[in-house]
Amino acid sequence: MKRIKVLLLPLFVCLGMFSTSAEEIKPVDICVYGGSSAGIVAAYTAKKMGKSVVIIEPGKYLGGLTTGGLGATDIGNKFAITGLARDFYRRLGTYYGKFEQWVFEPHVADKVYSDMIKEAKLNIVKNHRLIGVKKQNGNISEITVEVSDHPQQSTNKTVRAKMFIDCTYEGDLMAKSGVSYTYGREANSRYGETYNGIQMSDFHQMPDGIDPYVVPGKQESGLLYGIGKGTLAPTGTGDKLIQAYNFRLCLTQDKNNQIPFSRPENYNPSKYTLLTRVIEKEGWKGVNGEFTSTKQNGLTEINNKGNFLIKDMPNGKTDFNNFGGFSTDMIGENYDYPEADYNKRKEIWKAHEDYTKGLLYFMSHDKSVPEAVRKDMLTWGYTKDEFKDLGGFSNQLYVREARRMVSDVVMSQKHCEGVEVVEDAIGMAAYGMDSHNCQRIVVNGMVKNEGDVQKKVPNAFPISYRSIVPKQSECTNLFVPVCLSASHIAFGSIRMEPVFMVMGQSAATAAVLAIDKGVAVQKVAIKDIQRLLTEDPLVNGKTVEILVDNDHEKNVEIKGDWNEVKGGYGKNVLISNGKSTVENTVTFRPEVKKAGKYQVFAYFPKNEKRAEVTNYNVFDGVKRKTVNIKTADIKELGLSAGEWINLGTYHLSVGRNAFVEISSAGSNGLLTADAIILKPI
Repeated sequence: MKRIKVLLLPLFVCLGMFSTSAEEIKPVDICVYGGSSAGIVAAYTAKKMGKSVVIIEPGKYLGGLTTGGLGATDIGNKFAITGLARDFYRRLGTYYGKFEQWVFEPHVADKVYSDMIKEAKLNIVKNHRLIGVKKQNGNISEITVEVSDHPQQSTNKTVRAKMFIDCTYEGDLMAKSGVSYTYGREANSRYGETYNGIQMSDFHQMPDGIDPYVVPGKQESGLLYGIGKGTLAPTGTGDKLIQAYNFRLCLTQDKNNQIPFSRPENYNPSKYTLLTRVIEKEGWKGVNGEFTSTKQNGLTEINNKGNFLIKDMPNGKTDFNNFGGFSTDMIGENYDYPEADYNKRKEIWKAHEDYTKGLLYFMSHDKSVPEAVRKDMLTWGYTKDEFKDLGGFSNQLYVREARRMVSDVVMSQKHCEGVEVVEDAIGMAAYGMDSHNCQRIVVNGMVKNEGDVQKKVPNAFPISYRSIVPKQSECTNLFVPVCLSASHIAFGSIRMEPVFMVMGQSAATAAVLAIDKGVAVQKVAIKDIQRLLTEDPLVNGKTVEILVDNDHEKNVEIKGDWNEVKGGYGKNVLISNGKSTVENTVTFRPEVKKAGKYQVFAYFPKNEKRAEVTNYNVFDGVKRKTVNIKTADIKELGLSAGEWINLGTYHLSVGRNAFVEISSAGSNGLLTADAIILKPI
């Protein structure tokens, strides 16, 4: 299934575009192609480390999906998100009056990135896309870009740099640089996996019995729109199909901040006939997706009625995502996208936009939709104060997966599950192995979706440095932190915005080291990258915050009856039922290396059986203070797995005199002891 694209002919064609009339942008140390979240973090890192940087963004907007509607962050475990990525969510927290905020409005994310851009004084060239790459002795020496919306040779620009970082979702710079890559799904046999290739699932699936034909029961009438003519191959078979794309929509029910759904251009209600059959079969009462799993006669019955996964965000806004058998995912219409030229990609993007706008209008206005569902849908609308220049519609297509580099290390299911562990870690991932459906076909006379995978990973797992750099024989000054080297199913775990930010920072750090040492990117010492990421995670030279997790044995004392349970922050959390006749305590003893004022936070994992009050005893080395946290006072938003709770500000001296203790004294329910953070002020 590996597809190696050396692109010799296209490369020579592109070289011909390097005309003397092309304007040359001032040479820089590092060129970042793509102003996604990874791109902004990479550029910020490099600039703060003293290098000259330019970001070339093919579109008009910065921040990718993070500012494009994906406001309910997919994380897996917050423990995996480090450095500037974690700081980004801390900055969001400051805006919302919290320590961290992982669920946010698009315009607030845009503001945070704007602040970072101003801080680092980043040079950004928008609306310019790649058309040529020039290489010398295995190095990219320069690239040529054209104006995206009005390309003409006289306005082309060239960019010379010592290092290049491809932060696009498509991997265009990687592909044009003659680097090996693939797309689609590998066969399970390729990397010894079980969740790759063809996969049939009960989740995000059509109910049994949905007729696929325009005239029910009449095969000669043809298939309904959106149903492919393919046949189901054996489980695990590889192919070139791409998991579905959609738009993450920022919608609201606040009538004062709402733009009603209107009939879009290119509207075709026949595209949604299949939806009406699903609604009738499942007996919908509304649009919010509901998932239940019940056992009847020894069998598990899956029920996922409704077609939107609605996640709350601040100020009455929501993140609408795909859910169920028929939703915002435009299954089967993106197969050409990874390799398509710019015009074809524009067509595919527009088709997804028309489909999504048409879906919202159809569900709220078409008489074939039950009145209860229409009324529910009519309570929603686009938000006036988001994506103002686009009428409230998202500015970023959710390109979940396109090209993937094939390098010396290919991250696979075995890495996700901890069967194999890399030694050159430069970041972690923790989200489940996630693939959206890849095709909608007829199986046993019924409509079925194929390709959905939702498999948890045991723990946060390390990502290899070698997965973000090409083989040395192919290019020695390129980093690929987004379209990195991974199998389809492993990429499904890694492909989350916070992880892309982490990879962007790691790539930029390594790029700076490669320049300073005068070596190929493949020869940068891993220990040097890891040291810089650990010692100066915010690239500001300031005192680093102190984290103590419950499994840091040297810094944690456990007394009484506590059970170690998987979950929480990091690998596990300690839980006490609070009913012991003796006091149960967990004491966190951080090692303070620099005296000063610190804010102290404790992680409060979500647990429905939690005690009404949790007692924290904080000792600053001189005096002891008891802080009582009421469970009812903890405000969660979206799909929160836990929150950081502020225990106050303390002056701490050097050493291990200070501690934070969780005590079961007076408790009336479950207690959790998970992690603490000391943040220097």
